[in-house]
Amino acid sequence: MNGKIVQIKGAVIDVEFKGADLPKIYDALLVEETGLTIEVQQQVGDQVVRGIAMGSSDGLKRGMAVKNTGSGIKVPVGKATLGRIFD
Repeated sequence: MNGKIVQIKGAVIDVEFKGADLPKIYDALLVEETGLTIEVQQQVGDQVVRGIAMGSSDGLKRGMAVKNTGSGIKVPVGKATLGRIFD
């Protein structure tokens, strides 16, 4: 499913998905041009979801393409994450 950015307020991003099923809460969205991940937090309307950017939103513009990954955010596990705390 592909959508487009319709509003940016700092780290809060609204994405419109016309003619497609809305992503589920906690689904990860990927801004194709920048590689930024957005986590869906709310379904705002019939075709719009609101999410939180998991990195800097600098350089984002309305109309940029966004892809729904269909799954939540994933963190690799192993020695690099052993003993770490994630929020």
